[in-house]
Parts: sequence; structure tokens; C-alpha cells
Amino acid sequence: MTLQKAPTVQVEFGEQKVNVPKGGYYDRYRMNPNLDEVALDPDVGPGIDFFRKIPKKLVDSRVGQVYAPNFYYRTGSVQLIYLAPLGILQSKLPSPLEPITAIPGYGLVVLTFYSYLVCDNDPYNEVSVAIVVRQPGKETYSTTQLLSSLWNRTFYGYVLALPVDTEIARVRGVYGYQLPKWLANIKLDMDGDEVKAEITAIDGTPDLKLEVPLPIMNNIASQSSITTNNGINKIDGQWCQVAVQTNPLLAAQRLFPRNIKLSRGEGPLSKLLNDLGTSSVVRMDVLKDAQMVLNMPAPIRAFDSVKL
Repeated sequence: MTLQKAPTVQVEFGEQKVNVPKGGYYDRYRMNPNLDEVALDPDVGPGIDFFRKIPKKLVDSRVGQVYAPNFYYRTGSVQLIYLAPLGILQSKLPSPLEPITAIPGYGLVVLTFYSYLVCDNDPYNEVSVAIVVRQPGKETYSTTQLLSSLWNRTFYGYVLALPVDTEIARVRGVYGYQLPKWLANIKLDMDGDEVKAEITAIDGTPDLKLEVPLPIMNNIASQSSITTNNGINKIDGQWCQVAVQTNPLLAAQRLFPRNIKLSRGEGPLSKLLNDLGTSSVVRMDVLKDAQMVLNMPAPIRAFDSVKL
């Protein structure tokens, strides 16, 4: 029996042409959805009030006018936060970025597997490797900044790698945000009593494989624990930050988690984690159900006077 591929339709994004699922969210709404229709989608789950408070606007971007921000109506993720030597992290960061200090001599590297089950540009998976950095323009001690970030649920990071498994996600990330995206095979499964995640190259070369027991999940009241992650990178020579707001609904967190099995292969993410000198996992965050908003890049004025 031969499995038939789902029908697709070709769409334009800037000067790029890509295929997306026919009748999917991008095909129907072109990033400007009718939220009343979205609310009726059984795959979205209960409640989308989080998005109703963030109106979309038609804005200029480096690929022309687009509707923003980008809505992710149902997502899941598993995140591991590693200690890594400060000297190595600084060598991987362009000036004037600085790694935040977690303990003397060590900073933080974050590995995250994402599954975007329902979103404006159709379902896809993604893996991120990022260095946690100091907030631009803030001269306070690293420890003070880290405690403030934990208290305010606001973090800053420099993304070193961001592979995805659909072409529209790659095109949007590369041409819209100048992010280090490429195509890979990515899986994230949290349906049983174990979290299983994997990334391999398109040709099947093993990269990373994660297995960890699923912790006891906690229901979280919508909009009670919103976290903002600010990705910092250069876009057309200008330092920018992209804010991602996450509204967790079903989540768990473990400090110094045990029974984590992360197999490293021959792929670029395995090499990157090795090069960064990642060692102990200090925290694991599992989001089995969450909502996200991806904002457009905003210039970082704190770096305007810095000579690069």
C-alpha cells in the first residue's frame, strides 16, 4: 500500500515560493486568522482569550508587508538548561553580547525541542540551541540580572542553531528574521509516560535523541505565568530582539533532573553542544500544552553607541 501525500498549494513569501498544506491555516488566512473560526477548531483546545488581547497589524518587514505577530495556538516543548564554561560561551558570542553568569566560571546553554501543533503557518517542529546573555543596556551584576529574569520571567538569548522541519518555517525564519534555520527531521512525543524527542539530518544521519520520564504535570491558569524570551540577533547589520511570549497551560519544572538520556550523534547540534562544553543539566522545563506569540523584530537602541 502506497501512502498518498497530503495535497499542497504553492504560496509566496517575499520573493520565495513554498508549498503549504491545502486548506491549512496559512492557505486560508495568510497570517490574519478569524479568531472566532480558530476557537471552533477542536485541535486548538479550550480558550484563546490570550490572542484576542493582542491585535494583529499589517506591518513592513524585510520581505514586504506581513501580518504580525505570529500566533501559535497549541504548542508543546521540552527544554534543558546546561552549565557551560563562560570563556567558551564568550568566544561564541559576537561583541557586545556577554553570557550571563550562573555560578562562578559558568554560564547557561539552552536546548529546546518544540512542537507547534496548531499555528498561523501550519504545524511544524523546531529545535533551538541558545546562549543565555545579559540584557542589553543593563550594567547590573550577572547574578542580579539572572535573579531578576527568574522573578520577572523575562530572558535574553543568542540563538546559535534553529533547525525546522517545514519549508515555510525555514523560509520565514531565514528571510524574515535572518535566523540560523535549516531543514531537518524532528520529532517530539509526550503522549505516554515518557518524553521522546529526536532530530536527524534530512539524509537520516543521527544528531540528537532525548528520552526522559514525563514529570507530573501541573495545570496553570491561563495568562497567570506568561514568560517572555527575547532572541537577540543582527538583521541587516542592526541589532534586534524578537520577543516570544509563552502562556503555559500544562507544565512541569525540575531542578537538577535525573534520568535524562541525551544521545549525541554526528550532526551539527551534537557538535555544537560538544563545542560549547555543556555539562550538568540544572533545570528541565516541560510544556505539554502552551500558547505562544512571536513578535516582529525590534531594534536594540542600547547598542547604537557601541563600536563593533
